[in-house]
Amino acid sequence: MKNAAPSPVRDPREDSAPTAPLPRGDLSWAAVAIVTAALGLFASISLVVEKWAILEDPLHVTSCDFNAALSCGTVIRSAQANLFAFPNPFIGLVGYTLVIVLAVGVLAGARYRAWFWQGLLAGLALGEVFLIWLWTQATFEINALCLYCMLVWLMHPILLLATAARCVRTGALPAPPGLRATTRLWAPAVVVLIWLVVFGSVLVRFSGSLFGA
Repeated sequence: MKNAAPSPVRDPREDSAPTAPLPRGDLSWAAVAIVTAALGLFASISLVVEKWAILEDPLHVTSCDFNAALSCGTVIRSAQANLFAFPNPFIGLVGYTLVIVLAVGVLAGARYRAWFWQGLLAGLALGEVFLIWLWTQATFEINALCLYCMLVWLMHPILLLATAARCVRTGALPAPPGLRATTRLWAPAVVVLIWLVVFGSVLVRFSGSLFGA
């Protein structure tokens, strides 16, 4: 009687190996998400640190207090900075940390279902609406700018539109074929449009303070 052939030894790494290639562009989305979310997280942490210092010392001068126009302290002390009865940067701490975790997961080969991407996109869109409201308050009501806030104003549209483009391109968000094929055109264009509106109004509103005109 012949001895049975020994069964091949299974490599335990196969249990966690990807079962399908990542959708086209997911790695570039992950890279963009990590960079933009990391900068947003840095700004959020900085604002929390400055808020804590102000609570300890009401006369504390923040690291980005330069003049009446560029004054993080003025913005942090405003009622708008605590809209939900806690400092607004706490939202950034949680949100941007979550995005970084998700992006690292994509780099590791994780797959997320369409509804997951739709939820992420909805959350980022709500965040952009909130940031636009904060921009209007800082520019036209508080009459002061916060450099850390402006860093978030700069980064968040990139993250939002990169995610929207990814969802459209992969079909997670239903869209016409023409829109799906031109994500590399309209996504950066919308980002630039948001920047022009936000920072253009800031330059016009604070031109005298910023440039001594």
